[in-house]
Amino acid sequence: MSDFLQQLKDLNSFYDNATIRIETLGNFVVWRNQQKIDHKEWGRDKTIQLLQYLVSNRQRNSLHKEKIMDGLWEDWNDRDFKVALHGINKALEPERPSRTEPEFIIRQGISYQIDLEKVWIDVEALEKYIIIGNEAFKNDNSIAKIAYKKAIELYKGSYLPNRIYEDWTSEEREKTQLLILGAYITLAEILVDENPLESIRLSQKALAIDSTWEDAYRIQMKAYIVKGNRPQAIKTYMKCEVILEEEYGISPLPETKKLLKEIEAIS
Repeated sequence: MSDFLQQLKDLNSFYDNATIRIETLGNFVVWRNQQKIDHKEWGRDKTIQLLQYLVSNRQRNSLHKEKIMDGLWEDWNDRDFKVALHGINKALEPERPSRTEPEFIIRQGISYQIDLEKVWIDVEALEKYIIIGNEAFKNDNSIAKIAYKKAIELYKGSYLPNRIYEDWTSEEREKTQLLILGAYITLAEILVDENPLESIRLSQKALAIDSTWEDAYRIQMKAYIVKGNRPQAIKTYMKCEVILEEEYGISPLPETKKLLKEIEAIS
């Protein structure tokens, strides 16, 4: 078994066996032992906010309590944090004996962090699938296709859409959007000759996220030529040209213009 296959197997196994699973894309849902945690179990919204903040900053070193509170709430006190943290631990581990350390939220002094070895998080898994896909892309397209498809399956919409106006969610939202756009386009590129219709569908998915994503237009143009539909390929270029002018006042890249000339030269 290749290293890439083993990594995919390990990621899939983690999903199947994780006691806690957190979904953040398109909605916010937490699963405990395959059961969805009811909204009432969280108590206050600040409890959910704290967990979402920890998810958003999961790849940083342990976060100092005061930094967390400064990032979350304008007016805060220690009680807000203690109540919210207690609410998280109670929801995640309702059967945990008193005076024992929480299993899923790591505490080091007055710093806190989610244990990524025990908690499955969709954006974390999505990124790992894409990393595998990117690394396998040049050497093994069959593995890359599996990895990108797995990432795409996880993408159900924008990151924490109910917190779209919170500054502390923007970095993760932008990063995830760029990652999924790359996955759509790279998979579409791999499939353009063997399955041009799927390449077109994937590029349309990318354009639904960002209508100015020029790579997606080029993939569509190539896919339509594979299908023998030169008029639609040219129409796609024209749409790209209009969108870029409307949004940014710019014209398509030389690479895109060159592709158009190649298409127009087809007899």
